[in-house]
Amino acid sequence: MLTLYGFDVSNYFNMIKLALAIKGIDYKTVILYPNQSAEYLSKSPMGKVPALETEDGILTETNVILEYLDEAYPDKPLYPGNTFEKAKIRELVKMAELYLELPARRCHSEAFFGQKVDELTKKEVKRALYKGIEGLARCAQFNPYLAGEQLTAADIVFLYSADLAAAVAKKLFAIDLLEMAPGAKQLLSQLNQREDVIKIADDRKLANVAFQKYLASHS
Repeated sequence: MLTLYGFDVSNYFNMIKLALAIKGIDYKTVILYPNQSAEYLSKSPMGKVPALETEDGILTETNVILEYLDEAYPDKPLYPGNTFEKAKIRELVKMAELYLELPARRCHSEAFFGQKVDELTKKEVKRALYKGIEGLARCAQFNPYLAGEQLTAADIVFLYSADLAAAVAKKLFAIDLLEMAPGAKQLLSQLNQREDVIKIADDRKLANVAFQKYLASHS
């Protein structure tokens, strides 16, 4: 059986949880936070989460894990289509991560944890989010999903990237980021109504209590 390492507050961990739920794959979870212990570094070379233990070894990096799951468990594909169509899904995955999730992450400390971020960083993040959502709008179909009529890995990454990016944009810059990509707000709403997504959101709320205690004890 697969073993998933991580914790329910992590958006990357939740991307894998949703992929596993969509595909109906059985797995067990080991709850832990990113750390630099020798034991965990032997599993995750950078000490990050998630990490997925398979019968052949351990994989890290969310996009790698998503692609592995799709090849190892081909039912209900997350990268459907021909070679080009699969590549377009990978392109959308990278765009959502590189141009929405990662720029917004630079301001998570102020948006979510009350720690100030310097003005230059915020200016850079605001510019990056504008460019990112505009680029995604040019690449995605939103018909109704990013790659067309079928839910794919791109939608999973979008769900757990755009929600946080939109929250950062609203709290720090007073802008409605998703309005800049017609169809994005509707897609996010549609995804959030899924039963598996609701279950993951509930798990996240419960786990956040323990996570806040962990942060306080390590501050």
